[in-house]
Amino acid sequence: MTTSIASAPTSYVYQPSSSLDATSVSGSTSQDAQDRFMKLLIAQLNNQDPLNPMDNAEMTSQIAQINTVTGIQQLNTTVTGLASQINGSQLLQSGTMVGHGVLYEGNSLTVADKVGYGTFELAGTASNVTVQIKNPSGAVLDTVKLGALGAGQHSFQWDASNYPDTELVFDASATNGQATVAATPYSTAVVKSVGLQSDGSLAVRLDDGQSLPYSKVKAVF
Repeated sequence: MTTSIASAPTSYVYQPSSSLDATSVSGSTSQDAQDRFMKLLIAQLNNQDPLNPMDNAEMTSQIAQINTVTGIQQLNTTVTGLASQINGSQLLQSGTMVGHGVLYEGNSLTVADKVGYGTFELAGTASNVTVQIKNPSGAVLDTVKLGALGAGQHSFQWDASNYPDTELVFDASATNGQATVAATPYSTAVVKSVGLQSDGSLAVRLDDGQSLPYSKVKAVF
């Protein structure tokens, strides 16, 4: 049973086996923790057995423990403050993205004035690259042959004048001889707003209704 300092009897005898654990000293701030620790330590010194006083090494160890706990609390407070400042600065800077287009991983085809636009990225050099244009149900409407392309991002255009205005998608495939080359499709959208997610990370809200983590944005134009 633990006896509070205020009601501790004068006959209390300090027992080394029940030494103070600095990690158990709680308080709303690091200063509160230090104050409670010092009160408990003074109570132990005042009520220790004169014939068996507290060991100096043990006292030093307890002081070191509370200093460590206090230091960690102060560091956490500092890091939290810095993270808040960084998030605020990032949000302010990212505001310049509003109204701009972004590129992100996805296979939606952008259609404007009866012309379809798409972008993809090749993991390596390809001797043969083709793009299939599909409707929302997955039926192939047309195939665009792009020939040989190098590694990196590539864009293409497609005549959409003979097709109804609807949401279209595309798949890019590439080979280099007999080997398959990875092709990652990208979608484009316009940024309507930016904001912070519940975890503090930045997100962009697009004109197609999506909320996209900023880390998913591949390019801004």
